[in-house]
Amino acid sequence: MRILVVEDEVKVAKALKEGLEGERYEAVVALTGEDAFFRINTEQFDVIVLDVMLPGRDGLQVLTSIRNNGIGTPVLLLTARDTLEDRVAGLNSGADDYLIKPFAFAEVLARIRALLRRGRTTDSLRLAAGDLDMDLVTRKVTRGGRTVDLTAREFELLEYLLRHQGQVVLRDTLAREVWKETTRGTPLNNVIDVHIARLRRKVDLDQPVKLIHTIRGVGFMLREEEP
Repeated sequence: MRILVVEDEVKVAKALKEGLEGERYEAVVALTGEDAFFRINTEQFDVIVLDVMLPGRDGLQVLTSIRNNGIGTPVLLLTARDTLEDRVAGLNSGADDYLIKPFAFAEVLARIRALLRRGRTTDSLRLAAGDLDMDLVTRKVTRGGRTVDLTAREFELLEYLLRHQGQVVLRDTLAREVWKETTRGTPLNNVIDVHIARLRRKVDLDQPVKLIHTIRGVGFMLREEEP
């Protein structure tokens, strides 16, 4: 499970990251609202732990923006404000849960686990676009009822595109999120392009509606209509 911790207090952010990693979660830290907003729109997370008081764009602004963009990732708000009005504002902005500072890590962990359990619905185990369907449990992919045979890497690549359908996905993002290459001397652009070409042949070949599109000079997008 991948968790984004948005917290500008470095000591608090470090403690949360170390605690979550000790529980075998993958924890990513963003120290500003701008960084958080960019990461949420370009990466995949299972839960977002979001501080309200942030420099620049605050937590409620980030939350409102991602909900307006259709991103439904569960959000746990952290705040030092303990009034009814503050709690109502946070929940009305789209928060799933609310925790008052100071807090014990055990309570943060319990809240996160509750959000993860709440989010494990049948719908969350399937991804779809048009007549393309992906079952994340059986790892079966079909297009118009026809089975699409994919390699493990092609499945991961298609899953990432489906999770971000309608959004432009950069090659650097795919290298980081699908290939897990964070530092490399040689760019993976050619490797990524080859895999995209193979995936497009398997998914879009002989189909009247193309789903995988190249955004020239930028990256790729999965959507039913031409971008």
